[in-house]
Amino acid sequence: MMILIINGPNLNMLGKRNKNIYGINTYEELFESLKIWGLKNEIKLEIFQTNHEGKIIDRIQKDDFQGLIINAGAYSHYSYAISDALEIIKKIKIEVHISNIYAREEFRHNSVISKNCNGVISGMGFDGYFMALDHIKKVLRGDF
Repeated sequence: MMILIINGPNLNMLGKRNKNIYGINTYEELFESLKIWGLKNEIKLEIFQTNHEGKIIDRIQKDDFQGLIINAGAYSHYSYAISDALEIIKKIKIEVHISNIYAREEFRHNSVISKNCNGVISGMGFDGYFMALDHIKKVLRGDF
């Protein structure tokens, strides 16, 4: 079983970005805590980050995973190309946002990728990734 975690633009700058919105933890800390979760749960995780829309689409289209968590960052709000790539993949997909996108600028209130995901977690900080992982694990193991 392999779960792919895609992080989009500027997420590699966690710890440097607005700490009131994104918290004090770094991307490296998120990466390490996700790896530990994978080891404890005996699930292979691939953690992929890019600032480039086309690379996100290329990675989704490989379709070599059983579940997907995507934090597409700002692309969530306007990338119909990423949305279309997600629509093609018929596996469990969870959209995650560290911040509460509904408490921020109005353009962030709409996500064009949500309709092609099975669920959305927003505003739970790094915990949102683990909530998504736990849910995907239950679905893949038939416990949900």
